[in-house]
Amino acid sequence: MSQAELSAPQGRGELRDQPPRTASRRTTFYGTLFRNELHTTFRRWRTLALLAVLAAVPVLVGIAVKIETGDGGSAGGGGGEGPAFISQITNNGLFLVFTALAATLPFFLPMAIGVIAGDAIAGEANAGTLRYLLVAPAGRTRLLVTKYATVMTFCLVATLVVALSALTVGALLFPLGDLTTISGTRITFAEGLGRALLIALVVAASLIGVAALGLFVSTLTNSGIAAMATTVGLLITVQILDQIPQLHALQPYFFSHYWLSFADLMREPVYWDDLVKNLGLQGLYAAVFGSAAWARFTAKDVTA
Repeated sequence: MSQAELSAPQGRGELRDQPPRTASRRTTFYGTLFRNELHTTFRRWRTLALLAVLAAVPVLVGIAVKIETGDGGSAGGGGGEGPAFISQITNNGLFLVFTALAATLPFFLPMAIGVIAGDAIAGEANAGTLRYLLVAPAGRTRLLVTKYATVMTFCLVATLVVALSALTVGALLFPLGDLTTISGTRITFAEGLGRALLIALVVAASLIGVAALGLFVSTLTNSGIAAMATTVGLLITVQILDQIPQLHALQPYFFSHYWLSFADLMREPVYWDDLVKNLGLQGLYAAVFGSAAWARFTAKDVTA
């Protein structure tokens, strides 16, 4: 062995004679890490229970509307009470999709995201597997990005679970067909399905700020339960503050303020202003809290 080989620096956690990691190998490693995270997340009973609860909400709403309108009454009491679109469900079951998303977005969906995001890093530390993941070597930045991608995947899956459950229940309990938009124009059922899918995607995108917030909180503690409780507590607090009239000057900056703007996708033409504000605000929250999570995690002393 030459003197140059003896003096060559060795990479941390890697064998000296290990070949350099090429771009294709790095891509394969990232993909494997992401798949492992998805498998770990979606096989947990807690995750399955959250998805089951979300799927049950449209079922309960659909049955309640069916019972209420069984004697000729109108859904929502005829006075506009209840989630958006609820009075239209009896005319077209597709409106149950919009109603279910409006009913779950203020609390159920963000709570589920808060639980998954809050447990992302803190749960690994509490279980004693975080240090192992970093030695693997996953790398702190790579692991954090993978965790966030996993949480965002759960956002999309959870939203689609609500939408598909509502579509199934709506088709079973109510008629389907062409539907009337908020503006009073008629669109075909196929176009309505397309808008329902677009609304589900917008709802999932509306949760990226919550996901980043939960991930940041998860880097602050080694207790998964504490991180989940803190994230959900912050969600509830922001929701309460968003309803106080005296705080109207601050409310446009709360991540939940424009959540229900997805209803504007059911206008003809579509009203984009609040939708753009919502997505821009979510991107801002994701950038701020994502950066804070990275700064905290990369400097954190990992002992578990």
